[in-house]
Amino acid sequence: MEELQQILDQALTQFSAINDENQLEQAKAKYLGKEGSLTALLKGLGKLSADERPKAGASINQVKQSIEAALQQRRDALGHAKMATKLSAESLDVTLPGRGNGCGGLHPVTRTLSRIEHLFHSLGFSTTSGPEIEHDFYNFTALNIPKNHPARAMHDTFYIDPEHVLRTHTSPVQVHYMQTHQPPLKIISAGRVYRVDSDATHSPMFHQVEGLWVDEEVSFANLKGVVQDFLQRFFEQDDLKVRFRPSFFPFTEPSAEMDMSWRGGWLEIGGCGMVHPAVLKHVNIDSEKYLGFAFGLGVERLAMLRYGVNDLRQFYESDLRFLKQFN
Repeated sequence: MEELQQILDQALTQFSAINDENQLEQAKAKYLGKEGSLTALLKGLGKLSADERPKAGASINQVKQSIEAALQQRRDALGHAKMATKLSAESLDVTLPGRGNGCGGLHPVTRTLSRIEHLFHSLGFSTTSGPEIEHDFYNFTALNIPKNHPARAMHDTFYIDPEHVLRTHTSPVQVHYMQTHQPPLKIISAGRVYRVDSDATHSPMFHQVEGLWVDEEVSFANLKGVVQDFLQRFFEQDDLKVRFRPSFFPFTEPSAEMDMSWRGGWLEIGGCGMVHPAVLKHVNIDSEKYLGFAFGLGVERLAMLRYGVNDLRQFYESDLRFLKQFN
């Protein structure tokens, strides 16, 4: 009995000093394992007489139960302490204001497209669209671009097959539209276009807006007035100036590059001109009776200027730190 009491006291003292669940299980083996001290006493019962054996067995079982109870009590205590620590670390201050739901926002290019369409609608233009995979006829031939023109080269154009390309501009839309509508026509078309180019100011996929006005008395003066009015309203600068430099495009004659005043200098903003008679002929519109003008503007260029972005690639890198600025 003295040995049993020593084992019990030792077990209780050891259990109370342990703060780790794994160490507690190791301590259990010292007393209740296959080689444990109580297990050894139980194995030794056979050496006792028949009269001594029941009393000794009962005493050993009583100590065993006390050790098991103390073991379970310590397990519970360690479990509760672990849970308390976890709850403390994960506690919430319910008096703090709740987090607001994160809301998405329109992409800056989408915002720019919407603004462009709104402004041209106020000038009497309607919006139309066309396919992004175009037949050679609509992308080049109907726009008076000859077979040997550099714009048809592989280094400028994405070819699907010998007769189909990813459209290099939105001008083919005006050809589709003029085939099915008779003058007067006053439309814009905006959408994705594709060219083999990529750097800080160019992308292989970008957006362009094309304008077309065909009527009996349309002149270059009308073109200048529409473009200047649009740019002044887009950038909200009544004193913004626009100039036109002679240029060449196969589908317009005369043709011009459009520049606008910007930060003390001039900045190229797009191309324009009077619709070439050959283009009107392809869509069966009488060029002796009707005149028209067309212009093209880069949407990303307008967005970069309006929002102060100096690298076009930021629009397409999906960096939320950049995009959240436009929420």
